[in-house]
Amino acid sequence: MAAFARWIGVGAAAGISLALVPVVRGSITPLNEPLRKIVRPLGVAAPNPIPKFDGIDLLRMDLRPQRVTAPLSEGRTAELTLDPVVQRAVRAQMQRYRVPEAGTVLMEVKSGKLLAYASYVAEGEPFDVNVRAGAPAASVFKVVTGAALIEKAGLTAETEQCYHGGKSRISPDELRDDPRRDRWCATVAIAMGRSLNVVFGRLAQKHLTPEDVAAMGGALGFGASVPFVVANEAPKIQIPQEPVEFARTSAGFWNTTLSPLAAVSLAQTIANGGVALEPRIVAAVFQGKDSLWRDQREPRVLRQAIKSSTASELTQMMMQTVSNGSAFKSFHDDHGTSYLPGIEVAGKTGTLSDYDANRHYTWFIGFAPADKPEVAVASLVVNTPTWQVKAAQLARDALRAYFAKRGAKGVTPPS
Repeated sequence: MAAFARWIGVGAAAGISLALVPVVRGSITPLNEPLRKIVRPLGVAAPNPIPKFDGIDLLRMDLRPQRVTAPLSEGRTAELTLDPVVQRAVRAQMQRYRVPEAGTVLMEVKSGKLLAYASYVAEGEPFDVNVRAGAPAASVFKVVTGAALIEKAGLTAETEQCYHGGKSRISPDELRDDPRRDRWCATVAIAMGRSLNVVFGRLAQKHLTPEDVAAMGGALGFGASVPFVVANEAPKIQIPQEPVEFARTSAGFWNTTLSPLAAVSLAQTIANGGVALEPRIVAAVFQGKDSLWRDQREPRVLRQAIKSSTASELTQMMMQTVSNGSAFKSFHDDHGTSYLPGIEVAGKTGTLSDYDANRHYTWFIGFAPADKPEVAVASLVVNTPTWQVKAAQLARDALRAYFAKRGAKGVTPPS
């Protein structure tokens, strides 16, 4: 069969959002563009113009006890929204394990402000891991497929699918219902939490088309770069039409990529009831000691990506990942005690190896507390196939640092 090879671009992603959900309307000034002149009544103060953030270098942060800064062009300095305690803790864990590449971003769910933005490259020329979309999205893409199954097919977290096989790969015969061989059954929530590939592959084949999955990917940010102060790569999405490859892609086997910045935006969107916000990292601009600008804007809504009811169902599915699924060991000690007692975390892991390139990718995206989200997190770790630390552990420690600083009972900062 001819392949349905559809790369969703910025315009296409916007069009998909228009088709799926109501558009959030309003006048929005793009970053780094001057404000248009407007006529104001006498006595009404002019708005605080947004400066250009030209030359901002997030690889040259100055981490102080009370604030984090980064250089701008023309001798200016950007004071960042980052929390120095959380930023230091995340960076320390990356340096401790000296993984080949890692990136972690922590974002306030209701404001879009970034609280941690750490990138680490062990050898060679440093680069910002958080803005590169070269890593496969892996099983994180199950979140997109899950959203499509909810909105397009009416499935819920409690929908059950029986199966056989499919633990690491999906063969054609495993995609066919067979009462004699389907000895196990799982709800969609359990399948999300335990990352059961064949369950997602079967459900996608039964209920979705490649166009459905591509459209949902576009609505959730695939195919478009994130509005941000630095350029970032658009996550790629290519959905095959061939049935088996379509099922494999829907379960997270290749054909999609993601950056940590786009991944935290995905997590924030779900945590925020389906409403995506612009990530912000600049709190103020200084020239020497003189304050030139301070960000007093309201959060900027990018789009209503999915319905709030869809986000709620996805949250129920993602809670299984930490409480009873693929990230349980990362978020609990050897005795089964949570590192974040009393705080439920909703999340999704992703794992995929490229043996030809000698690269082993692990992901974690999520948010906490699951019932009333405050922060979203995304971590990517790129190892050799002999891995040192998984992304879920970096994400866990970012959350520990955040909640410990805020005095959450029983939560200790990472050591």
